[in-house]
Amino acid sequence: MKKILVFFALGILINGGVLAKGKKTNPLKNAAIEYLDANVGTYDKLQKSIWADPELGFLEENSSKKLQDHLRDNGFIVESGIAGMPTAFVATFGSGYPTIGLLAEFDALPGLSQDTVPYRKPLVEGGSGHGCGHNLLGVGATSAAVALSKWLTVNNYKGTIKIFGAPAEEGGAGKVYLVRDGYFKGIDAVLDWHPSGGNGVGTNPGTAMQMIDYKFYGKPAHAAGNPWKGRSALDAVEAMDNMVNLLREHILPSSRIHYVIADGGEAPNVVPEYARVSYYIRSPKRDVLKELTTWVRQAAEGAALGTQTQLRIELIAGTYERLHNSVLAKLVQKNLELVGGVKYDTREKELALSIVKNLALNDTILNAAERVEPLKDFPKEGSGGSSDVGDVSWAVPLATFGTATNVPGTPGHSWQNVAVVGSSIGTKGTINAAKVFSLTAIELYTNPSLLKSAKNEFDKARGVDFKYESLLGDRKPALDYRKSK
Repeated sequence: MKKILVFFALGILINGGVLAKGKKTNPLKNAAIEYLDANVGTYDKLQKSIWADPELGFLEENSSKKLQDHLRDNGFIVESGIAGMPTAFVATFGSGYPTIGLLAEFDALPGLSQDTVPYRKPLVEGGSGHGCGHNLLGVGATSAAVALSKWLTVNNYKGTIKIFGAPAEEGGAGKVYLVRDGYFKGIDAVLDWHPSGGNGVGTNPGTAMQMIDYKFYGKPAHAAGNPWKGRSALDAVEAMDNMVNLLREHILPSSRIHYVIADGGEAPNVVPEYARVSYYIRSPKRDVLKELTTWVRQAAEGAALGTQTQLRIELIAGTYERLHNSVLAKLVQKNLELVGGVKYDTREKELALSIVKNLALNDTILNAAERVEPLKDFPKEGSGGSSDVGDVSWAVPLATFGTATNVPGTPGHSWQNVAVVGSSIGTKGTINAAKVFSLTAIELYTNPSLLKSAKNEFDKARGVDFKYESLLGDRKPALDYRKSK
């Protein structure tokens, strides 16, 4: 009986990629990786079906359902419509310690409809498109979760996998509501990825952000006949924007303020009764962000006073900067290097070269698709964009990475991205991401000391006095933020 138990334990170690007595086997030979290699066609079809039906934030009914259905079909227990968001879900497989979480997104962007061709060709004029590759993001996490369920089953291993379907990353901050409502309690580590133009582990904390709508209400009047009877809501928006543009000189260079006039009236000969300007306010530090939002609010209040209009402020979204975990990041880096980059076939290379030519880039930039970048330093202060992944990273130890699903050198949120992520290039990067997820999670399941180290670093980085408070306050999800107002 003792010999049988030893042989069984050895079998588990071999399936996990490590042979007894210190001898290594190929870690890419296990049930999870074999499942992914055998089901590339399944996930190619799934990602392309989501790409072909791009849905905006909080409106992703079909996209979310496709992922949920696939998880249910593979033995996951799915809870949907969570945290007040109809398209959010959490799917669970397995039981016991540890519990590893994966993040999934599936929202598209407005105005980026595009065919899979290397020139501008909208499929629907003015329609939506997956310019940030979230058609891949959700599928990559889902395929990894299913692959890990196969590994847990084959090896009769204890452990839980949870995948969080989080809507509306692009401005709606869906993950914040999941954090605020406690869905990440009891999770030992979270793994995250994002479609990219290269292959690398994320170390930039990014910026904390608040998205705020400033709505002004005036009085309509005939702009030529009796304009003195009107009070222009558009004047208020323009006065506010002018003041904000003046204050830019006096803010830290690391902060960002950008806006769009979403509603400015209907006709030039009617004094606008209603106008709305939507702002993103960002800073690497949350305390600086708070000061900035106060200053911008004061500009809005002054504009309302000066134009004799009424002001209503609506907080749409708010996210933390990201807190990266070096223990998990180093583990992900090792597995990303093991999986490698994306290699184009002849047809894929033709598409990629055409995209590069369209952007007037040197074709040598395509080499970045096959290369895995070395792990970068962890800067103390972040820069650039924001994500609701930030809030998750302050709730549980987290690591994030990217794979080359886009043609290197293409700008984010572009039609070029839409064209490529809907092709087999996008699928290859997605499967690579799923393999990195799988290898990393397997190591966490089989080596709990890694989780302990990650948790110790996490607790020290947050500090003993840290208390999570959402930048959204107690507002409910802005389910209509992508609808016309």
